[in-house]
Amino acid sequence: MAVTVETLVALERKITLTLSAAALSTEVETRLKKIAKTVKMSGFRPGKVPMNIVAQQYGYSAQYEVMNERVGAAFNAAVTEANVNVAGQPKINELESVAGSDELKFEALFEVYPEVTIKDLSTAEIQKYTSEVSDAAIDKTVAILQKQRRSFAQRGMDAGVEAGDRVTVDFEGKLDGELFDGGKAADFQFLVGEGQMLKEFDDAVRGMKPGESKTFPLAFPEDYQSKDVAGKTADFLVTIKKNEAPHLPEINDELAKSLGVKDATVAGLKADIRSNLEREVKFRLVNKNKVAVMDALIAHADLELPKTIVQSEVDRMVEGARAELKQRGIKDAEKAPIPTEIFTPQAERRVRLGLIVSELVKANNLQTTMEQIKAHVADLAASYEKPAEVVKWYMGDRQRLGEVDAILMENNVTEFVLAKAKVVPKSIDFDELMAQQ
Repeated sequence: MAVTVETLVALERKITLTLSAAALSTEVETRLKKIAKTVKMSGFRPGKVPMNIVAQQYGYSAQYEVMNERVGAAFNAAVTEANVNVAGQPKINELESVAGSDELKFEALFEVYPEVTIKDLSTAEIQKYTSEVSDAAIDKTVAILQKQRRSFAQRGMDAGVEAGDRVTVDFEGKLDGELFDGGKAADFQFLVGEGQMLKEFDDAVRGMKPGESKTFPLAFPEDYQSKDVAGKTADFLVTIKKNEAPHLPEINDELAKSLGVKDATVAGLKADIRSNLEREVKFRLVNKNKVAVMDALIAHADLELPKTIVQSEVDRMVEGARAELKQRGIKDAEKAPIPTEIFTPQAERRVRLGLIVSELVKANNLQTTMEQIKAHVADLAASYEKPAEVVKWYMGDRQRLGEVDAILMENNVTEFVLAKAKVVPKSIDFDELMAQQ
């Protein structure tokens, strides 16, 4: 008997399923008999529990399982016969049975995947970004590495605190004359001018000498992490205990050696930095250009979005948000009120792009090859101390390889689209590129 698929609206469809009540009853009975052979109940030997008691105890669950299995099988058979590509999970409702009939009828409501129409990509104008690793960028990185290996030596007792110094202080903060939680510390150490303290605190200690004390007001930002003091102004008393000046190591072969560079020379250090920076620039440019391509694809594709798939993506994002809250130590994160509508635009974009990319991959044979995966993994591993172990870590896990495959498939799509579109080259400054998230 041919399956009739009724179109409701947009991507929504309906199929009516019919099952034999007698067949379901027979299967439930068979399942209960199987249970009876092994079930254990007080007062009976194993396998000797009367069927009426087994049915009373397990009848509902057996009927529920059989019904779900048979309805699910009937639905799968129906959509296969009708050659329907189902999107998400169907909603199945039992219909009212006709008196005296052996038939049980069910209504399956579901969505189908949409047709994706991609317009002429040669009309798309896409900026393709490029960037260069300059000598200045390498020198800046060397300076950062040099700073990370600085040492500190105590200044003279008559020397004031300067930017870059490491100071040790005692402090005490009060709100309306009362101490507050976290507002007091002894022998607290921080680096001046490096953003470790609020600016007003940082500014207050500059110029002070060991043994000196100062009282100053400090206005906490409205979004300060501690809600008890956020947006309020406290009075702080700070005393300088010790003041240490930074001393940078020389940029020489010894510094290169301390950094573990294979060619332990200044030239070797700079070559290693250039290689790492060029690798990072490559990855960032790929991602930036990918975003530009994906934006163009959204503008050049027409399709309906399956609501069930969008909702599943929203649910997944909400769960991710809860997991993040839990990781940050938020109490009762699983119960925190999270408005799901804030995730809807992003979820719709993800679903839309997923369908468009899938269509392009299928239509143009843009699937990832194992050679691409191996080359990408090797590239990722190259910046680690033991690349072979990183490669093994990736190649030994299907989920990680699946993530790499998804990235490379998008890269294939990006290159395919750029080859067809009107590409507008655009240079981006190295520092600007590296500052972007």
